Amino acid sequence: MKETTLGSIHIGLGAKMVEFGGFNMPLVYTSITEEHECVRKKVGLFDVSHMGEFIVKGKEAQAFVQKISSNDASILKPGDAQYSCLPNSEGGVVDDFLVYRLHDDQCNEGEQAFMLVVNASNIEKDWNWLMKANTFDTRLIDISNQSSLLALQGPKAKETLQKITDVNLDNIAYYHFEKGSIEELDDVIISNTGYTGSGGFELYIKNENVAALWAKLIEAGSEFGIMPTGLGARDTLRMEMGFCLYGHELNDSISPLNAGLSWIVKTNKTDDFFSKEFFINQKEEGIKQRLVGFEMEDRRVPRQGYLILNEEGEEIGVVTSGTMSPSLDKPIGLGFVKSSFRKSGTSIQIQIRNKRFKGLVKKLPLYKV
Repeated sequence: MKETTLGSIHIGLGAKMVEFGGFNMPLVYTSITEEHECVRKKVGLFDVSHMGEFIVKGKEAQAFVQKISSNDASILKPGDAQYSCLPNSEGGVVDDFLVYRLHDDQCNEGEQAFMLVVNASNIEKDWNWLMKANTFDTRLIDISNQSSLLALQGPKAKETLQKITDVNLDNIAYYHFEKGSIEELDDVIISNTGYTGSGGFELYIKNENVAALWAKLIEAGSEFGIMPTGLGARDTLRMEMGFCLYGHELNDSISPLNAGLSWIVKTNKTDDFFSKEFFINQKEEGIKQRLVGFEMEDRRVPRQGYLILNEEGEEIGVVTSGTMSPSLDKPIGLGFVKSSFRKSGTSIQIQIRNKRFKGLVKKLPLYKV
């Protein structure tokens, strides 16, 4: 099992450590509810250095990214970021990922450069897929083992970070980034992105500087009640927003169109990409299953794999994720259902062992920040 550079710091803070994506990661430091509420109301700091980072660089870098990405990377300018997925050849998803269009001073004349940020559990699989797909005049560089990533999230994230950087954070729009300094730490990618729905920044930095950055952020955020935050709260936060998690709402056999991600599947872009014809046909034929969010009427928490039934007890789908929502103080879940049951307000049942418990389909996000 791999360790992030900050592993010893997490253990020293008393974090409960668990295996996730092949890494020893902090699940929780105090309680999931306390950390969750801190991100929603104040500011929390996540170590997400288990994520993978690949550099794509060359004269045909954009053409390569267009081939492997469902979204349209041709619209990206230096400093732009974009959410996308890597479709396989059968309409499923190899992974979902972020694309960063790097600045031209980071590549040779006539070249373009991108950074792809992928899920920890898929680093090797994604790398192999990309290498096989690379028939272009471009090169791939895996910088995952040299890079760390911190996520500073919450309504007080901007105030916290602005205290220790000269970069004007007001000038970094959502899904944009700048490369700058945080006090004496240079070459930090400051990205206005995140996975919580509460706003904030993701900070890419070299491994040798991440401990200093962690300490500076904790100190800067102390007046706002900053807390180290684990993967447990990261999961409850993303479920309240209806954000997909690979291995739950996405996998090699689930189409992004079923997962409600048609906005990142640009079948109208001129460039060909994997499964483009599949997605065109799926749109024409109609989406038969849809990802929905739902709330439970009692305190029983739905879990991945539980069956979703209609009011008559007929099977209509399956739960992909579930938790007790700290913000709503009730159990919530995500799952796939037949499209005719996707409307908000539809009554459903969740089969938990041999019993059935009532739920209600709700429009995403389940929690309005």
